[in-house]
Amino acid sequence: MAFNDTSTPLSLLRTRRSGKPRDMAGPGPGPEQLDAMIGIAARTPDHGKLFPWRFVIVPPAARAALGERLVAILRSEKADCTARDEEAALQFASQAPALVVVLSAPVVPHKIPAWEQELSAGAACMNLLHAAHAMGFAGAWITGSAAYSDAVRDLFGTAPQKIAGFVFIGTPALPLEERPRPILSEIVHTWNPGYGPDA
Repeated sequence: MAFNDTSTPLSLLRTRRSGKPRDMAGPGPGPEQLDAMIGIAARTPDHGKLFPWRFVIVPPAARAALGERLVAILRSEKADCTARDEEAALQFASQAPALVVVLSAPVVPHKIPAWEQELSAGAACMNLLHAAHAMGFAGAWITGSAAYSDAVRDLFGTAPQKIAGFVFIGTPALPLEERPRPILSEIVHTWNPGYGPDA
């Protein structure tokens, strides 16, 4: 099936793949398109109807300021921070036309386990990627060290929230290359009563 075959819902699912944020150019999604993508992302399995995720749009005009904040945090957290590290942080903040920071925002304490709520945040990231692809854009779900820094998290939310991912969206400037996919027989198994510790 051709990569650009997006004529049916199943072909959209079959052809989605991540792009490299540094290779994403304009046009990016407009405000209404971005809102529509996030609306689709929020239609994710959510045990307890807790909405345990948040979306923070970083507008183009704020990307330089984000880069400066990331550099400052990097300097404070990494004793051997180099000029190359700082340049990478600036590039990270400025790549791709659109950036949405997805936060896992669990409701705690709650009878719904935090783990289930965190899984829901991951599903929201995936839905956001599917929505971007369906609208003709490329997306990338990135974590990296910034996603695990409390100081970076504090730019977007508060504990116990965590950064589930930085989702970059834009138009690929280069053809998207297919990546290796698993062989189903190696990852899919049929359970039978002979499995388990008592088998």
